[in-house]
Amino acid sequence: MTTTAALRHTIGIRLEDKSVWERRVPLVPADIAQLQADHPGLSVHVQGSPLRVYDDAGYRAVGATIVDQLDEARVVLAVKEIPISLLRARTTYVFFAHVIKGQAHNMPLLRRLLDLHCTLIDYERVVDDAGHRLIFFGRQAGQAGMLESLRALGQRLAWEGQANPLSAIRPAHEYRDLADACDHLDALRDDLDGFADARGGGARPLVFAFTGGGNVTRGALDVFERLPHRTVTAETLAARGIDDLGGPGLVKVQLTGRAALYTPRDPSQPFDRATLETRPEDYRGALVDLLPQVTALIHGIYWDPRYPRLLTREQAARLVRDDAPLRLVGDVTCDIGGSIAITDRPTQPDRPTYVYRPDLDRTVDGVEGEGIVVLAVDNLPCELPRDASDQFSAALAPFVPALASADYRAPFAQLALPDPIRRAVVAHGGALTPDYRALEVPLVAHGGGAV
Repeated sequence: MTTTAALRHTIGIRLEDKSVWERRVPLVPADIAQLQADHPGLSVHVQGSPLRVYDDAGYRAVGATIVDQLDEARVVLAVKEIPISLLRARTTYVFFAHVIKGQAHNMPLLRRLLDLHCTLIDYERVVDDAGHRLIFFGRQAGQAGMLESLRALGQRLAWEGQANPLSAIRPAHEYRDLADACDHLDALRDDLDGFADARGGGARPLVFAFTGGGNVTRGALDVFERLPHRTVTAETLAARGIDDLGGPGLVKVQLTGRAALYTPRDPSQPFDRATLETRPEDYRGALVDLLPQVTALIHGIYWDPRYPRLLTREQAARLVRDDAPLRLVGDVTCDIGGSIAITDRPTQPDRPTYVYRPDLDRTVDGVEGEGIVVLAVDNLPCELPRDASDQFSAALAPFVPALASADYRAPFAQLALPDPIRRAVVAHGGALTPDYRALEVPLVAHGGGAV
């Protein structure tokens, strides 16, 4: 354990100003109280903020110092990117930098961090020995995305003339926290148990298809599985179809593994993961084969651009022309121009949806018009800021003593940090660290100047 004498740096918590929706914090007051009890030499400065989900008084009550500027903090924790003009020399910054893929829009930020001899630690690369992320907001993205998807589907059905209990669900950000939202869902259980899709005639169920099984999808299922539902396999749904599932209510089908999402272009060939990896052009997305039996697609998996798209604009247009039951794509990943081609722009929590209109070949805000509703909020965890902050802080707090005690004047090879944090050090002492040297090319192209 880090000793009190070794805690030589003040930890700073920056206010978030990238969006009016950004109310999350990297460390919550309860965890700061515990850290300071365990490490009496730890000093925490918190930049005052009127938006933060935990207010200044809550931090002051646990002994943190509320400040206008973080001038005394040599280690600064944030959630989103820090404006270039506010960066200070030889300071350690810990935040989601969005640079590790060479994102052009943030190369000037990385360039400035290098010029100032700052240390950049990116939460996205804090991973264990197996490469699994340790500090993330993915589960809350799924939870908020599911709430918003249920609400959007309810609004769409209401526009079609179907009164329905889903339309009573409020935007995720209007609930105090996830527990409050789940209490509301519990109150709707009886109405949802007998609810049916009336558009095709009869009493067919509403089928929700979930992609993947990671943190995002698990978060979505945290919410969906509060509701009365049946579970079927993709094979059962494909064989029987939505009209033969029997009765009203909600149905869940979960698509996990690449074999559920990709199929060989040559139908005589079996699925082979090694072939998909080496010759992805020999495969096509398999999702479109199942979507004619699905009411809502909840998409929560990472997509590699080497692979085929899972839903193209042409396929989406065909589903609309064929009057398929698909009403909604809840694209929790919000990967613009990615695996779901009709996700063509991000939205914000106050205007979360648009409709892909094949007749116009473009998207139109809202839920109205012939087409498929797309939910594409790119900052979903902001809608459940208390839950997101509590979970994130619990994951980050064990690393704070080491972050506070490290001597950042040392060369990278001698930097005393836990392995998960060392893996996340993108820049140090004016240079990219060895694992991130590949960023030199986009940095020169978009950040200006050689490394």
